[in-house]
Amino acid sequence: MLFIEYPKCSTCKKAKAWLVEKNVTFEDRNIVEENPTKEELSAWIARSGLPVKRFFNTSGMKYKELGLKDRLADMSMEEQISLLASDGMLVKRPLLVGETCVIPGFKEKEWIMALGLEA
Repeated sequence: MLFIEYPKCSTCKKAKAWLVEKNVTFEDRNIVEENPTKEELSAWIARSGLPVKRFFNTSGMKYKELGLKDRLADMSMEEQISLLASDGMLVKRPLLVGETCVIPGFKEKEWIMALGLEA
């Protein structure tokens, strides 16, 4: 299990503590120091079955600065993935990546189901 986080993010801290509490083994990765590559993002988005937009941190300053709310619809999937790969602050986090799941953001019920845990 790969846990991609921005250490200063309160939701990431909460999700990390939750994983530890549930005894889930994971590799920790700082999204600013090691942003996901285009190849990783392409594979993860495909595996998740989610639209690319779900992988954008829509509440982030960078997203708003770049005016992406109005621009994403006119961009190809490849352009959107390249943009995500260009700056970790654009990526929704935490990002949980497993063999059979990829989940952007922390929603406890989604994580419980994806990890096969008891509620």
